[in-house]
Amino acid sequence: MINIKTPWFVLNSPELGKPLQEFYEACKEQGVLDKKTKELMMLALACVFRCPHSVEEHIQGAIDAGASKTEITETLLITAAEGAGTQLAWNKDVLVKYFA
Repeated sequence: MINIKTPWFVLNSPELGKPLQEFYEACKEQGVLDKKTKELMMLALACVFRCPHSVEEHIQGAIDAGASKTEITETLLITAAEGAGTQLAWNKDVLVKYFA
C-alpha cells in the first residue's frame, strides 16, 4: 500500500492547492514523454533549484522508471554543466556593467 501524504499547500489552500497537485500528477503521468524522461527532467530542475527533497524524490522516481545509475549520473553532470554555463553568462553581464 502506498501512503501518499497530502501536500501542505493542499491542506492550507485546497481551492488552489488541489488543482496544482492534480496538474503536477497529470504532468508526471500523461503526455508523450515517457516516465523515465520526465523523472530525469524533474531531477535536473530540482538540482537547479537546489531542493534536496525533490532531488531525492526524483532520483527514486527515475530509478523506479528504469533509469540506470549511469543515466542519472549523466543527467546530474549535464545539469551541473548547464548551471555553470548560465552562471558564467550572468557573471559576464554583471562584470560588463562595471568594466565596459
